[in-house]
Amino acid sequence: MSGEDGWGGDDHNITLDAADDDWEWRRKIHSNPHSHLIYRIIVGVVGLVIVVIGLILVPFPGPGWLIVFLGLAIWASEFEWAQRLLRRARNTLQSWGVWLRPQPWWVKGLVLLVTVVAVAVIFWLLFLISGVPGFFPDSIEEWLKGLPGLAR
Repeated sequence: MSGEDGWGGDDHNITLDAADDDWEWRRKIHSNPHSHLIYRIIVGVVGLVIVVIGLILVPFPGPGWLIVFLGLAIWASEFEWAQRLLRRARNTLQSWGVWLRPQPWWVKGLVLLVTVVAVAVIFWLLFLISGVPGFFPDSIEEWLKGLPGLAR
């Protein structure tokens, strides 16, 4: 991390430049300080809601991280710090894939095992807090209730 802002740049501009925008409607919004502030607030809130929903969905099967990155991309449409964070996340994900690809099968298996255990622990904690949901088939529900701490 270099630069005065701690993220590799010295730009103190916290919003994107209106002249760099490819869309006429955004240039028009950026040209008026009041509409620009309202637009920034809306982008911030919408991005926050999507990121929070994505983070809630991360431990579940499905597109949790994709939703987090979508919210981050929405922020990045208006805020330079979010562009830098999104770029850093992409680079980290790409580096992880490049590192994992040539690894032997047992390392890939270990990564898979750690991932499965982490998801299982997250579900166990969720069921510990909220209880085992009743929508599971009876046999699975009984098995889950037999796990330590989940018998209610």
